[in-house]
Parts: sequence; C-alpha cells; structure tokens
Amino acid sequence: MYAVIDQNSKQYKVSVGDTIRLDTPYDPEVKTITFDRVLLVSGDGQAKIGTPVVEGARVEAQVLREAKGKKITTVKYARRKGYHKKIGHRQYFTEVKITAINA
Repeated sequence: MYAVIDQNSKQYKVSVGDTIRLDTPYDPEVKTITFDRVLLVSGDGQAKIGTPVVEGARVEAQVLREAKGKKITTVKYARRKGYHKKIGHRQYFTEVKITAINA
C-alpha cells in the first residue's frame, strides 16, 4: 500500500516504513505528524484518487530528527568587472518515518 501526500506544495510517494526529508522544520516537542492532504491511496489493486484530496485519508509519521543538509555553494561573477562573490547555504530539514496509512 502506498499514498501520495502533499506537504508545502511538494508531493511525496510514501509507503509504511519509508523515511523522507521534509523542508519544513517542526516544533522539537512534536514527535508524530499527521498528513491530512492525501492525494492518492493505492493498495490491493485499487486506487482512490482525490479531488483534490481523498476524504478521511491520513498518513501518520514519526519525527526522527531535525538537521541541516549538505552545504551548497554558489559563485557570482561578472566578467571584466573584478566582481567575485562566493555564497554558501545549508537547508534545514526534518526527517520522518511513515508509520501508518489510514484510508
């Protein structure tokens, strides 16, 4: 059984036991997350497709950790102007493990 969820305008295909990284940092006190925007639920050869969401479907997830991703470096450069600039960025993410799909 798998489901497609919508989280911050990004879609994730998940099944029970999967680990995904969400861009949104959550409150550190929260240990479980419930996703209500389930776009599709499939299992046993049948698929329920929502318009836009499947009514009554929920995906439960357990928060594993919050961390920063790898550093991404960007270089800005203007030729013949003597302009060089190096910029680095690390994106925060929340890693969650899918525990249940309720359809």
